[in-house]
Order: sequence, then structure tokens, then C-alpha cells
Amino acid sequence: MTPAGLLSMVDLSRASYRKMWQNLVWATGYNIISVPLAAGVLAFAGVVLSPAAAAVLMSASTIVVALNAQLLRRVKLNPAEVR
Repeated sequence: MTPAGLLSMVDLSRASYRKMWQNLVWATGYNIISVPLAAGVLAFAGVVLSPAAAAVLMSASTIVVALNAQLLRRVKLNPAEVR
């Protein structure tokens, strides 16, 4: 492995770590907001999210996380240097 290849791998690792945190924050934020609403925590105030709607939103959240991870393909690497 060349030193340039090692640097490319480090760049990919850093980009992956950033994506991991972005996805973790997104999923945690979704769960902090929608799960209590679906459980009826704010039902007394008239704010209710049906469990079916919460399930659809959870699927959408999973798709957002997967699409965000696909953005790692934009990381510029030199394939000839990475083995």
C-alpha cells in the first residue's frame, strides 16, 4: 500500500465517521419527537400522532438515513492508490 493510498483510506474513514454521526443525530431526533407523540404523551393538548403514521414516518426516516449514507460515494478517492 502506498502512502497516498493510506491517506485516501483515512479520508474515507473520516467521511464515514461524519456520516455515522449525522445519521445517529437524525434517527435520535426522530425517535425523541415521534415516539412520544405516537404514545400519546401530548394527547391532553390535542397533539396526537397515530401509530400507523409513526410507522410510516419511521420508514421514511430509514430511507433518509440510507440516502444520507449514499452520499459517501461523493468522497473523492483515487482507486488506483487504494488496494
